[in-house]
Amino acid sequence: MNLKYTTLICFFLLGLFTSCTYSGSETPKSSTATLETLIKSYEERESYDKTAYPLGLFTKEYYKSEASYAEDQMQYFDRIQMDELNETEQISAQLLKFVLHDKINFYRFEQYLNPLLSDAGFHSNLNYMVRPFTNYEQVKVYLNKLNALPDFVDQHFVNLREGLEKGVSQPKIIFNGNESTYDTHIVENSEDSFFFSPFTSLPNELTEGQKDSVLAAAHEAIAQHVIPQFKRIKVFFETEYVPKTRTTLGVSETPNGAAYYQNRINFYTTSDSYSAEDIHQIGRKEVARIKAEMEKIIDDLGFEGSFADFLQFLRTDEQFYAKTPNELLMIARDISKRADAQLPKFFKTLPRKPYGVAPVPEAIAPKYTTGRYVGTSVNSTDPGYYWVNTYNLPSRTLYTMPALTVHEAVPGHHLQGSLNNELGDSIPKFRRNLYLSAYGEGWGLYSEFLAEEMGLYTTPYEHFGKLTYEMWRACRLVVDTGIHAKGWSRPQVVQYMTENTALSLHEIHTETDRYISWPGQALSYKIGELKIRELRVLAEKELSEKFNIREFHEIILGQGTVTLAILEQRVMDYIKKIQNG
Repeated sequence: MNLKYTTLICFFLLGLFTSCTYSGSETPKSSTATLETLIKSYEERESYDKTAYPLGLFTKEYYKSEASYAEDQMQYFDRIQMDELNETEQISAQLLKFVLHDKINFYRFEQYLNPLLSDAGFHSNLNYMVRPFTNYEQVKVYLNKLNALPDFVDQHFVNLREGLEKGVSQPKIIFNGNESTYDTHIVENSEDSFFFSPFTSLPNELTEGQKDSVLAAAHEAIAQHVIPQFKRIKVFFETEYVPKTRTTLGVSETPNGAAYYQNRINFYTTSDSYSAEDIHQIGRKEVARIKAEMEKIIDDLGFEGSFADFLQFLRTDEQFYAKTPNELLMIARDISKRADAQLPKFFKTLPRKPYGVAPVPEAIAPKYTTGRYVGTSVNSTDPGYYWVNTYNLPSRTLYTMPALTVHEAVPGHHLQGSLNNELGDSIPKFRRNLYLSAYGEGWGLYSEFLAEEMGLYTTPYEHFGKLTYEMWRACRLVVDTGIHAKGWSRPQVVQYMTENTALSLHEIHTETDRYISWPGQALSYKIGELKIRELRVLAEKELSEKFNIREFHEIILGQGTVTLAILEQRVMDYIKKIQNG
């Protein structure tokens, strides 16, 4: 960070401090005004020069400045009296504190030294910026990003090397097959690069001369920056990072790892009331409950054999697998449209943003999960996308497609995320794109439960698929804590998942690597879903015939992303309001 920029930040923070400090003769600001000042500071803060760093800034100095800023802001919350705020303001105050705490913890635990996951990373995340162009400005922004790759890679190499020295790195075992994340982008001709694909269909508003200039610039950027940087990445991983990274598995075995894991538990559950052992036992209990339901379906089908035999049948019988990628996509689209038709019965407010169903890009598919939702900003002209992984079709089970689809598309992530974006000025800007896994993934898993009421599981096998996805999330509570707090080995995790879920073996292996590389995140799904279902049962019991499913969902979704504690308070207030007439 240059001196001029540092000086500007100092003056900015000094100005904020002055504006929030009251003299004896000054009338103290109201709690609402103080909160508005904090939110405005957070939203308008330019933490780095986005023109100079179009792909972002990732230096240690940057993360230190972010943490320092957050610590400075935290002191002003003592001046806010929560009972003086309305509900939306109270939620905004709690969420801003949560976000600022995480910025402090990000630097405290040096998370920037480890920008890698088993299915994602600083380099593979670049694939997400490849989208069709709709105007000339998008073309120029994209070219600037391509040309910024050398500095982007340099910054991450500095962090990764420091992480290796300190033992803050990913386990070697998750890098099997990692070469696909960079080899795909090492091509002879720029036209063959995945990053060139948007240039094959330029917007009509460009003149022929502009198109010629853009194509020349694209060839140059890819030939001189993109391909050479992926060659550097290949050399770095294969000769430096992977040979030197740790062979231990759980994050608790890294420096300060036990404290870091507890911090991640707190973050991903949005609560400080759970220990690793608490979550492990919740998982064991859920696994036993769900397994009993699965065994009932097996009995009802008249299947002759053990639970393990039935899972083997599901994994190997051809009737449960698509023959072609297009067939899998067509099935996903059919389920999506059937889900769309049910939405008005269950929701008062529906999003304006549409979504599409598309395959996971080939460059990342081998190590990618079965499906995922990829959203857009509220002002984007792009739709959201439900990505379906068509790689290795014998691992993509059809009986789990309804559960996957409702989780990723509607009423899951697309509906919830789009409604969050479309809340507009009713909530502060920082909340419109806020994502907390306990809420977002909890809602996604609740959507799988809701899909049963929507009539989307049409065969016993699809009902079993719904249960195996629920079992999968319950198993996560057991294996995530097993890996990161109890010293479980990778074979232990694979065995536990194989014995208790009907996931394909390929999925089990990719998921196991994900849990190893992303401590705590897998806990959020089941913890969040359990809370939402608990609150629904409570509302149904307390309100009896006055319970309305559309109104209940409006309460769950109406303030956008929140912590589970905030969500519980909203439901309690809703129950009291209805009871009091």
